[in-house]
Amino acid sequence: MGLSLATAEKWVERWELQQQRYAVDREDRFTVIADVVEHITAARTDRPLVVDLGCGPGSLAARLARRLPHAEIVAVDRDPLLLELARTHHADAARYVDTVIGQDGWTRALRLDRPLDAAVSSTALHYLGTDALHRVYRELAALLRPGGVLVNGDHLPQDDAVLAEVAACVGRRRAERQRALAHEDWVSWWTAAAGEPELADLLAVRRERLPAAGTAGAARLSLADHVRLLRGAGFGRAGAVWQYGDSCVVVAIR
Repeated sequence: MGLSLATAEKWVERWELQQQRYAVDREDRFTVIADVVEHITAARTDRPLVVDLGCGPGSLAARLARRLPHAEIVAVDRDPLLLELARTHHADAARYVDTVIGQDGWTRALRLDRPLDAAVSSTALHYLGTDALHRVYRELAALLRPGGVLVNGDHLPQDDAVLAEVAACVGRRRAERQRALAHEDWVSWWTAAAGEPELADLLAVRRERLPAAGTAGAARLSLADHVRLLRGAGFGRAGAVWQYGDSCVVVAIR
């Protein structure tokens, strides 16, 4: 199941372009997440410990590693193909862990030797249902040191249906101006990947493991819903620190 660096680079580059269709101002959002982690860990005298939840092919982990080269990053995902792309293309960025976020025992699989300074995620936690998300938030609060931070970048709509529609329109128009919609979409990327010989074994494992890969049981939670769940999970402060349309970066402080 070996994967060459050249093949990994090709498919990660295509992934980066594809994701621009879905994450409004994606690069800015990554930068804001790194800003928050850098700020929270600035006074640390030891090596900061960060976990990247739903890391995919390592997009956020690689950017954090460049920004915070002294940090220890643990990157987590359940998708075997995306994880192998990350391990191959961004081998030095993180220690990669194959586990299902929210499943019993998933935090033990991280093999952490000290409290977390930060937990980060980008466009990944939305597949969790309300109960599962609340449980994960509680588990992360227990893993974080006092003053540690959870930073989640995702599309989180307004509670008000009319405002949610306006915010979605703002984001869509921004994507149109940036010509992000000219890139291939999610389905096209996976369809093309199915024709790559080096990915065949990984795709077979993915089909066995994720026969219903998608968002079964997930809820379209609003920004207010996330803030409420975070505060109920033990975070003293929670709120959005950056937003464009319905693309948000939410920060919760332990």
